[in-house]
Amino acid sequence: MNDEVFIVGVGMTPLGKFPQLSVKELTRMAVATALRDAGLSLAQIDAAWFSNSRQGQMEGQNSIRGQCALRSMGFESIPIVNVENACCSSSTGLNQACASIRAGIADFALVVGAEKMFYPQQKEQMLQAFRGGWDVHTEAETTQRLLSLGVGVEIPPAADGDTGARSVFMDIYAAVARQHMGLYGTTQRQIASVAAKNHHHSTLNPLAQYQQDMSIDEVLADRLVSWPLTRSMCAPLSDGAAAIVLCSGRRLGQLDKGRAVRILASALASGSNRDPHDLSRHIGRVAADKAYAQAGIGPQDIDVAEVHDATSFAEILHVENLRFCAPGEGGAMAERGDTRLGGRLPVNPSGGLVSKGHPIGATGAIQIHELVTQLRGEAGRRQVPGARFAAAENGGGFYGTEEAATVVTLLARP
Repeated sequence: MNDEVFIVGVGMTPLGKFPQLSVKELTRMAVATALRDAGLSLAQIDAAWFSNSRQGQMEGQNSIRGQCALRSMGFESIPIVNVENACCSSSTGLNQACASIRAGIADFALVVGAEKMFYPQQKEQMLQAFRGGWDVHTEAETTQRLLSLGVGVEIPPAADGDTGARSVFMDIYAAVARQHMGLYGTTQRQIASVAAKNHHHSTLNPLAQYQQDMSIDEVLADRLVSWPLTRSMCAPLSDGAAAIVLCSGRRLGQLDKGRAVRILASALASGSNRDPHDLSRHIGRVAADKAYAQAGIGPQDIDVAEVHDATSFAEILHVENLRFCAPGEGGAMAERGDTRLGGRLPVNPSGGLVSKGHPIGATGAIQIHELVTQLRGEAGRRQVPGARFAAAENGGGFYGTEEAATVVTLLARP
């Protein structure tokens, strides 16, 4: 059995706020593009994995979201698996589709992430939906634990006021950012440098939700959300979809091998009851180390990366977890320009979640779309020259003091 798995087709919609488009319509747009890119017909797909996290809460469409979205466009009889794993739902779907192909169960598989987050008539419900991403039975305990992480870090007096409605996850990331500041001396300006870099990258991405350049000072002057995070450092509410077509090694000869991208590793991890200050056992580090071991390559081999910057601080933490720099050096790495296009290791050339957009169930597949485009040499003005190996880090939910689930995926060009 040939256990190699290749990505042979990708497609995605523009990201933004599209109240006129349904989950079914977004799915149809992304899947049609991915199938066309692969040179395959709908009838050739053996199995599909569908990811969505909001439709049940916002529309009451529970249990069979994938069947509703995919059968409506013509998929019948094949296995359709619904995957919900917070923000890394579609990365988890990719992980499971790879396992199916390696087991010889399928030769051509489809992974879809489709999400609607913007419902203009249900604004309070939109924000409340985020609370399902942590343990609702331990909310008070978790809040207290998080607030204690940043003890000793001085917060400006203005940060104590009411900064408006927001996702609870912005407060979570703010607390973890303050912990990092206390441990390593990371600064708010370093976090702003990450945001400014990604806002610039998004001006080169025609599918990005925001395409407006911002300087570091403009990011710092933006509306405070939860100190040290300003609005420009936080991912927006986004609608959008992405689709990935996978192929087994034994069937690759039927397709255009020159544009196929090999999946070297897909590592899915859950968190642990570690000491909150022991970042060496952080879920992101655990998943990254598993992925490198699977792939037989190391962080020094990676040419381009997409990481889960739900806030700009998160990118700092994730590049450390991926071992692109030593713990505590992620902020300085960004401030030097190492992670910009043209730098030593470009990170989030798509614009990242903070500027490209973050449609939760689709975000992992969207990261893979960007990296496949990069490895094919088809990224246009944001192309990383000569990119050969790529890494995606995609985390979701929150449990204890870290994400509830994380997937790290490693890819290689033909």
